[in-house]
Amino acid sequence: MKTMLRTAAFTPVMIWTLVVTTFVMGWFPPEGRAMLAPATPAGLVSDASRADDLQRVQRVLENKLIQQRLADYGLTPEEINARLTRLSDAQLHSMAAQIDALMPGGDAGLGIIIALLVIAILAVILIYLLGHRVEVK
Repeated sequence: MKTMLRTAAFTPVMIWTLVVTTFVMGWFPPEGRAMLAPATPAGLVSDASRADDLQRVQRVLENKLIQQRLADYGLTPEEINARLTRLSDAQLHSMAAQIDALMPGGDAGLGIIIALLVIAILAVILIYLLGHRVEVK
């Protein structure tokens, strides 16, 4: 009888803990990133930043998968470089910013693993605090 009462008291607590944890994880999506605003105005792009943007774009274009995809479209590396040099500073900067926003490798599920570990730790703490012992038959 006491086991049933403990289980009856434990179940709603566990359910509400999971509900709140899930709500909090959904409220703060993993894509939210903070960064400092650039020191230069958005309209003024210096030669150094153009070189940085061009280097960033070329580093992504060195990826074998992207090279193959561009080759499938019929573009040679010379044509790609010619098109990159024709881009304006603003266009090149916009392209580099979009590449940064893509996060090509992702986080390999690290956020999911951390969330599951937090939930498991919360469950263990609740079990310990409520004095509920699992009996193995």
